[in-house]
Amino acid sequence: MLRAALLACFTAQPALACETALLLAIDVSGSIDASDYRLQTEGLASALADPDVTDALVRGQVALAVIQWSGVDEQALVLSWQRMLAPPDVTRFAARAAAIPRAFSGSDTAVGEGLRFATSQFAAVPDCRNKVIDVSGDGQENAGFTDAAARREAIAAGLTINAIAIEDPGPAFPVTSYYRSWIITPGGFVVTARGLQGYAGTLRQKLLRELTGPVG
Repeated sequence: MLRAALLACFTAQPALACETALLLAIDVSGSIDASDYRLQTEGLASALADPDVTDALVRGQVALAVIQWSGVDEQALVLSWQRMLAPPDVTRFAARAAAIPRAFSGSDTAVGEGLRFATSQFAAVPDCRNKVIDVSGDGQENAGFTDAAARREAIAAGLTINAIAIEDPGPAFPVTSYYRSWIITPGGFVVTARGLQGYAGTLRQKLLRELTGPVG
């Protein structure tokens, strides 16, 4: 028995360090209807299942989690932290993402409260080198009004905030401008999805930028 234990010690593969803890913070406020919600969850699952994204997640031993946020006091951790150690881990996480039930509906857009809740989740993944909040939404804050304070708190905690702004068709980019001015951290970035039909492709682009290049 002792010989077997010693052999196991010498032959076990060393654990790889977690490169990034990536928390996906999804808007489920009143402006997101049932079909929009399905486009978000299916888009998330599709982006995670992309071969290039899967490879980047596994290579970095990335920890993933998902929260949903809406109005004040309406935030929920809907998929807890999971380490992407092999492709089947990503496949299972993507399948769970596609089937997430909606936590809230028909409420306000308290972006700052969502960010504060997201920041509090990283205590569970202290060993990950980079800690990133990936927030997506289709509107500016209209409740709580804590976005500026939440951003400062995230910076103080050493977090990066990146964003997907979901814009209506047309020439204006109000949500993109809001996220750029008030939400992302220094070195962070915003990508724009023109409607939720383009959400999956935009999220794929964003994940690859986060995971294969410098964070932010």
